[in-house]
Amino acid sequence: MIYIGKVVSTHGIKGEVKILSNFEYKDKVFLVGKTLLIDNKEYKIRSYRKHKNFDMVTLNDYNNINDVLHLLQKKVYLKKEDLQLNRDEVLDEELLTYQVVSTDGKVGKVLEVFFASPSNKILRIFLDKEMLIPVHSPMLVEIDKEKKKIVVDLVDGI
Repeated sequence: MIYIGKVVSTHGIKGEVKILSNFEYKDKVFLVGKTLLIDNKEYKIRSYRKHKNFDMVTLNDYNNINDVLHLLQKKVYLKKEDLQLNRDEVLDEELLTYQVVSTDGKVGKVLEVFFASPSNKILRIFLDKEMLIPVHSPMLVEIDKEKKKIVVDLVDGI
């Protein structure tokens, strides 16, 4: 299962819930008819809209606030097979399993993936020493999803 976010509150009286999520591929998750998992129970998305920083959804046939109160503060997941990523899209959790190879032959690993800002994803890698490499940097040559490998071209002085 893939962690998507958390139900933080209800909205209105018609059973709509607010989900706080910073999942990168929301456009592939929050679709009408898609199934979410909350407490190992499946819930089908009946409607979706964006409101400020929240993803607003109505689930199953819930039409009343009292029907959804049991979902408050619960974590929201998606089955991995339900997430259909393109060939060049990779989950951050998967990047942690990838091998890092520099163009001069050094081999290392990914220690962490984090966001320095909402649009600036950083890889913390270890190749002889710990380094931070922005994903949208010319130093990151390739992310090979099939071989589970990240190729980097390190600049002198790093």
